[in-house]
Amino acid sequence: MSDGPVLVTRDGGVATVRLNRPDAMNSLDVPTKEALLSALQEVAEDADVRAVVLTGSGRAFCVGQDLKEHVGLLKAQSDDLFRTVRDHYNPIVTLVATMNKPVIAALNGVAAGAGASLAFACDLRVLADSAGFNLAFTGIALSCDTGSSWTLPRLVGTAKAKELLLMPRTVPAQEALELGLATTVVPADRLDATVGELASRLADGPTIAYGSVRRAIDHSASHDLAESLAYEGELMTLTGKTEDHAGAVEAFLAKEKPTFHGR
Repeated sequence: MSDGPVLVTRDGGVATVRLNRPDAMNSLDVPTKEALLSALQEVAEDADVRAVVLTGSGRAFCVGQDLKEHVGLLKAQSDDLFRTVRDHYNPIVTLVATMNKPVIAALNGVAAGAGASLAFACDLRVLADSAGFNLAFTGIALSCDTGSSWTLPRLVGTAKAKELLLMPRTVPAQEALELGLATTVVPADRLDATVGELASRLADGPTIAYGSVRRAIDHSASHDLAESLAYEGELMTLTGKTEDHAGAVEAFLAKEKPTFHGR
């Protein structure tokens, strides 16, 4: 495992993408955003990776944009300031939300701004009991980004999403669980073990089916019933032709537990 702002490690079919700027609470400067995008592209394209964990080093998951860098770009009136959503945040969150395998956010600490948005784009969010969310955008007079206008209302409803975005505050782990922002909350010293067990379970599952479920749900959010039914049919045909499906049916008939290979 080499040094850098983003680390990628593998354990069997699980790849962990770890933001690695603990002294800066894993805030996102340009090098970190570029490294994160590259890491996500790598694990998305790797057929041997069948589940992805996104997490942070130190006491924070990710506090969003690096404001020290941001202030420098503001003072310099740099065009880079206004390209980062298009060039970094949008492709990053698109990869998190659409790669053809499940993604788990393991929140070791606070997730704020774009960091919270990244977690919302994952399929599952496992929070340490010391973690929390803060939709900090309007606190610095900015709109929301990294997909939170799309993901947050789908998790908590439009009214609560507006409340959290218009009046930002830190939502502690237990409240996040009650709102539906967290899948589960565990003691901080159990986070790694819990996420490891969950990621291994997903990595041992029918990867193409998992990816297809992700795509079907995302598709249905912006299409009517007829279009969603048609797309479900396409994905059912796709998954019905996989080795995993054939093997699972044979195992069912033999009253055995299926073994999936992600093919």
